[in-house]
Amino acid sequence: MATRYSLVLNGTTIQELQSGDTVIGLTSSTALQKGDGSTGLTAASAGSDYAAPGTASTWTASQRGTITTDNDGSFDLSVTNNFVCTPTGTFTLTFTNHTAGQSGYVLLINTSGYAVSAAATTKVSATFLSTVSAAGTYLISYLDNGTNAYCTCSGALS
Repeated sequence: MATRYSLVLNGTTIQELQSGDTVIGLTSSTALQKGDGSTGLTAASAGSDYAAPGTASTWTASQRGTITTDNDGSFDLSVTNNFVCTPTGTFTLTFTNHTAGQSGYVLLINTSGYAVSAAATTKVSATFLSTVSAAGTYLISYLDNGTNAYCTCSGALS
């Protein structure tokens, strides 16, 4: 007895099949399939139709994160990887939704020299907090390991 299958597209059955049936030129396949909607399905090729797992890729288009304004000093890493912050008072530099391997920047515009502290999961050098607590504009870079955000900062930028 043949096994029966239904070919379903967007919740609508478009063809009833059984094992051994030919579907637009295919009798069976365990490969990733591709199609243009008019000529049927064919086997997709690693490296040209999709990035093969475990291989390096060369980007041919720009790859960049958006810049999100977040003035409270708490940066949600699930939103983006680049932020701009113009605080209106003292704040604790915090990163939430830690994501291993994520990196990015915070452009800190501390116009009034508000005191900055660091959350327990925000790792900074001994001079980091005194540097960014002074009035000025700073570029903070971070790398997250899934638990902590490790930060460095520039000197005051003009």
